[in-house]
Amino acid sequence: MNIKPLKDNVLIVPEKKTEKNKTESGIFLPESSTNDQERPQIGKVMAIGDSEKIKVKKGQRIIYNKYSGTEVLMEGTTYLIVKNEDVLAVVEK
Repeated sequence: MNIKPLKDNVLIVPEKKTEKNKTESGIFLPESSTNDQERPQIGKVMAIGDSEKIKVKKGQRIIYNKYSGTEVLMEGTTYLIVKNEDVLAVVEK
């Protein structure tokens, strides 16, 4: 089953963190962002809405606001639907 976000929404799969200052993929977060209440999150873009405002692409890893979006559990996978404005950055290799 596919989820297709509408308008300016982005569907992501959140990454799990392995250490307090390091993401699962090895990105180190600065000490100032290790407070779980304020730390931005990282996830992989799975689908995007049809708005021209959206600048991210399917497959990119992004940083997004911690308290943004709606969590959806489908077929054993947790997804998050966030607004384009809650996407803070693209993680480049």
